[in-house]
Amino acid sequence: MEHLKQSFTVKFEYKVLFTAGLFEAGNSIFNYFLSQINTAVQRKIFFVIDQGVAEAHPQLTANIKAYFAANNTVKLVDHILIIPGGEQVKNDTTYFDQVVEAVNTYGIDRHSYIAAIGGGSVLDMVGYAAAISHRGIKHIRIPTTVLSQNDSGIGVKNGINYFNKKNFLGTFVPPVAVFNDEQFLTTLSDRDWRSGISEAIKVALIKDADFFNWIEANAQALVERDMTIMNQLVWRCAKLHMEHIAGADPFESGSSRPLDFGHWSAHKLEYLSNFEVRHGEAVAMGIALDTVYSNLSGRLTSAESQRVIQLLLNLGFEVTHPLLQVNDEGNSPILNGLEEFREHLGGQLTIMLLTAIGQGQEVHEMDAALLEQAGHILTDTQQHQLQ
Repeated sequence: MEHLKQSFTVKFEYKVLFTAGLFEAGNSIFNYFLSQINTAVQRKIFFVIDQGVAEAHPQLTANIKAYFAANNTVKLVDHILIIPGGEQVKNDTTYFDQVVEAVNTYGIDRHSYIAAIGGGSVLDMVGYAAAISHRGIKHIRIPTTVLSQNDSGIGVKNGINYFNKKNFLGTFVPPVAVFNDEQFLTTLSDRDWRSGISEAIKVALIKDADFFNWIEANAQALVERDMTIMNQLVWRCAKLHMEHIAGADPFESGSSRPLDFGHWSAHKLEYLSNFEVRHGEAVAMGIALDTVYSNLSGRLTSAESQRVIQLLLNLGFEVTHPLLQVNDEGNSPILNGLEEFREHLGGQLTIMLLTAIGQGQEVHEMDAALLEQAGHILTDTQQHQLQ
């Protein structure tokens, strides 16, 4: 049978740059990046800022305008869009529409940039809007939380929630650059500071035992908000995350998603709690659940399981939630997360479990009875910790 066939490779390359005071007058890193790309047309840059970040850094918009007044490599769109942070920005398409409307109103073309400053949810939504406007506008990410600086903000995924399902609409499109500015971390609440650490624990558990040992050794310093230690955590976690992206399946065409260790239940818990449980907190609970399950299913030693749970507790995380409990009838809402996770993978259910700290194993089914038992163990552990 006659047919035509085409095959081609597209190279993606971007940098994650680390700095402090990104838009201060003496900091040239952002302008230097923009000056490296030359085109014959006038380029523009449009900023979208997380409202919480704007409130915590009231001089930010003025600093951005002053920065581009002094460095006219690209033309700044005078209107800077301020939108809410958190999961609501992915749940309500109003905010997505505002970004797309700005693209149209201000003539932001494919040679121009949309820069997002905020937490992971804002970056996800703006990245999705950039990816589908004109079939792809260059997207710059400026993450402002621990979680987005070490995990979500440095990856290639963008999206919004739809049909009450997390990231139902989305794209795999890398940013053109990521700028991690440590000064944004200084104004985080203790809750948000802690939340991002769970993603570092996740990647350490499946990829790097030495990194897990380092987090254990520096847990108290992290609790005390030692910025030097946090910068090291962000760097090491980001490096492992980017090395994984550079592997065989960066756009997740298969069903294997090792970086989603602990996430099948975390995503469902976020929805069941109406997002009162934040992503990093839900991930910590998901890690705890899958770690104890790994032990009960004969994969992970009790000593290693206890180390993981104790580290989460030492960092101030809760390790379970009433909505995570599986009942003996097997119809608990959290179990729906397994089918939704399988659907999101687009094929076979694939869950990462632990065989050792730093080493994972993929499985294709979960035993409800063992999940119920794991939930009871974690409830008892958490209650004992509170006494």
